Amino acid sequence: MTKTLIIAEKPSVANDIAKALGGFTKHDEYFESDDYVLSSAVGHLLEIAVPEEYDVKRGKWSFAHLPMIPPYFALNPIAKTESRLKVLNKLIKRKDVGALINACDAGREGELIFRLIVQASKANKPVKRLWLQSMTAGAIRDGFAHLRSDEEMLPLADAARCRSEADWLIGINGTRAMTAFNSKEGGFYLTTVGRVQTPTLSIVVDREEKIKKFVPRDYWEVRAEFVCAAGIYEGRWLDQSFKKDETDPEKRAERLWSKAAADSVVAACRGKQGTVTEESKPTTSMAPALFDLTSLQREANGRFGFSAKNTLGLAQALYEKHKVLTYPRTDSRALPEDYLGTVKSTLEVLKENANYHQFAKQILDKGWVKPNKRIFDNTKISDHFAIIPTGVAPKNLSEPEQKLYDLVTRRFMAVFFPAAEFLVTTRYTTVAGHQFKTEGKVMTNPGWLAVYGKEVAEDKEGGATLVPVAKDEKVLADKLTANGLTTKPPARYTEATLLSAMEGAGKLVDSDELRDAMAGKGLGTPATRAAIIEGLLTEKYLIREGREMIPTAKAFQLMTLLRGLGVNELTMPELTGEWEYKLSQMERGHISREEFMQQIAQMTQVIVKRAKEYSSDTIPGDYATLHTPCPNCGGVVKENYRRFACTKCEFSMSKTPGGRQFEIEEVEQLLKDRTIGPLQGFRSKMGRPFAAILRIVRDEEIHNFKLEFDFGQDQQEGEEGEGVDFTGQTALGPCPKCGAGVYEMGLAYVCEHSVAKPKTCDFRSGRIILQQEILPEQMAKLLNEGKTDLLPGFVSQRTRRPFKAFLVRGKDGKISFEFEERKAKPAAKGKAAAAAADDGEDAGNGGAAVATKTAKKAAAPKAATKAVARKAPAKRASAAAKK
Repeated sequence: MTKTLIIAEKPSVANDIAKALGGFTKHDEYFESDDYVLSSAVGHLLEIAVPEEYDVKRGKWSFAHLPMIPPYFALNPIAKTESRLKVLNKLIKRKDVGALINACDAGREGELIFRLIVQASKANKPVKRLWLQSMTAGAIRDGFAHLRSDEEMLPLADAARCRSEADWLIGINGTRAMTAFNSKEGGFYLTTVGRVQTPTLSIVVDREEKIKKFVPRDYWEVRAEFVCAAGIYEGRWLDQSFKKDETDPEKRAERLWSKAAADSVVAACRGKQGTVTEESKPTTSMAPALFDLTSLQREANGRFGFSAKNTLGLAQALYEKHKVLTYPRTDSRALPEDYLGTVKSTLEVLKENANYHQFAKQILDKGWVKPNKRIFDNTKISDHFAIIPTGVAPKNLSEPEQKLYDLVTRRFMAVFFPAAEFLVTTRYTTVAGHQFKTEGKVMTNPGWLAVYGKEVAEDKEGGATLVPVAKDEKVLADKLTANGLTTKPPARYTEATLLSAMEGAGKLVDSDELRDAMAGKGLGTPATRAAIIEGLLTEKYLIREGREMIPTAKAFQLMTLLRGLGVNELTMPELTGEWEYKLSQMERGHISREEFMQQIAQMTQVIVKRAKEYSSDTIPGDYATLHTPCPNCGGVVKENYRRFACTKCEFSMSKTPGGRQFEIEEVEQLLKDRTIGPLQGFRSKMGRPFAAILRIVRDEEIHNFKLEFDFGQDQQEGEEGEGVDFTGQTALGPCPKCGAGVYEMGLAYVCEHSVAKPKTCDFRSGRIILQQEILPEQMAKLLNEGKTDLLPGFVSQRTRRPFKAFLVRGKDGKISFEFEERKAKPAAKGKAAAAAADDGEDAGNGGAAVATKTAKKAAAPKAATKAVARKAPAKRASAAAKK
């Protein structure tokens, strides 16, 4: 008797199928019944590889071997899941297995996983397709009663293969072409590109370019305190004639662009009486939709600082190991329409948990689980449905796992609650012809916000109750202030906002057709976006500073290269939109697989051709011609793709020494003064930030000038060990240890006796402390008055978070931190105090001589690390500058 082999995508799905169909006996790697053998993959088991006869190893990457368009695509097993592939291969080849059922996930990737497994087995057995969008027992049985034919699925299979092979061709050829280009002058400079990776990087680089070009502007806001019989309220001045200016988004109704204009409003209104008009209207706020993976990653990053990768790992553990969440790699925020019973049973389990009892009970008692297209909608489900808790009670969760589980569970319960209700009051106060606006927002019914507790509800409320003003009552404009403010550049991306940008990348596409094709898709998939971001970090295109994602010089260089080559396909989301449109057409049978792959081969040829046509000196770009002449011959210095180079002689220097990109103004100063700094933002090979002075010095061996880092090493002992001579310099103040003069020297402030012969003092303090530059006037203040101003730019080495502190001089001559006084909170003990102490300890280790007892004693334990200027041999510094 022949049997049919069912291959699911994941073991959990195989378990669900076995339970729904019944009659199975479990073996080690599979189930078996009278009619079926049932097993599963564990996601992708195979990957595309270069056919051995066409492969070119890394060390031989050059244009001679490009483009690489093999006549067929070989497959390699993925090492960590190879054992599962062998099991499936053995089952497929069983003599009693006469047919196959593809029970992988309903979608393009599920189709590809199955097709590659069958291809690798070289089997030729009839295939049927199980198409499931719900995993209830009834839905599974119904799916088996309506299996789809293999012929019906061939267009989807073609689209799946085309997407995979096209990504491979563009990624392999693009990466090898750009690597070969950047390695022309020697060495091996891996330069990865990809259909999703590179447009994602472009989004971050574009934002950073806007930040760099941003010019802050001063503006003023006028605020007034109004006195009425019932009390006091505040209002903000508004320009009644304001009209939105699309060419200048910084213009707003409440902004005045000169101090004189703001002062005139204050003078006109102070002490005058005004009239009041107001309107109140109720408004509601619905609970946010259930989580898909991207929205969960965004929320966890914003709430807890979890990276996208960590959130995916935690969610996967909660799904696979603890079985308390549903499948996390989903782009859907809805549930199947037949899931009402499952939801009710899940709420019954949650009702037994003390944290969720009252909310789960309320939902069930009031019958709030009912058909609702906002929650239950089959049309909004692709391969998987939204992430929700299962009917399994959690046990032994780690703290991060518990946080994520709680996040999902509260969102799940909140979605069934009614809307939160508010009363919003808008009040306009008119004084001497000027109008002031005041808003108040009062929660009248918490609705779904009750699930999150008072703190979140108050944050959502976002306003306050206004004191009442009687009808026709005149109010007094008692106190007016003109507040000087400055416009701010756009915020850098965090992982949360970058995930949003990737998800919504289709909005950046101009073509309506392509934008529609990307609707709901964006760049990457929920399952791959975290890996894309981590890949950009691994390849050193991005660095993580606190929660901010900052592009490196390597990222800017890649964008310059691709733009110069005119390979816009790799920098803009249109490529994804175009592919999605054509693949969707292929799924409908309107475009053939051969036609699509021919177009991909042509695109591959163009990318390689353009890279071959240029050199580093000829890459087009918006490059600068410098005003300051060449230090070697007086010729004109021009910028090119990689360097600043003289047009007459051999002088040149890197645009990105130490991984930091020069600004044009900095290069002008460096060429003029032969030195600049200290500058911050350099990065060691380990990725650690450091500051340095840069100098252009004469190298007699090459008879030219070269760029090198200066960490003060040439001044440490003076010439020929005679000590340092500070004649002609003015001391900043007395040494706190010996009373001698303290002078600026390289990247340090030193006592003159610490660099004398003989050395009689050891006082030295870094000019850069935890990424905060201590200016000479602040060091003078510290030495003469015992304390600097409050300095805002220190960055903790451990947490990477910025903090403010004073530097203070101790009786023993050591320098320590002192934190500004804050109002104490009852919960400032335990973890909060420990976190503050960590920052204090980090600060001490980062270079400010000591973090000792301060105004916040608990926040800064003693740490006896001195601030010594970084030392580096001159040859090594010069070599680093050349890179």
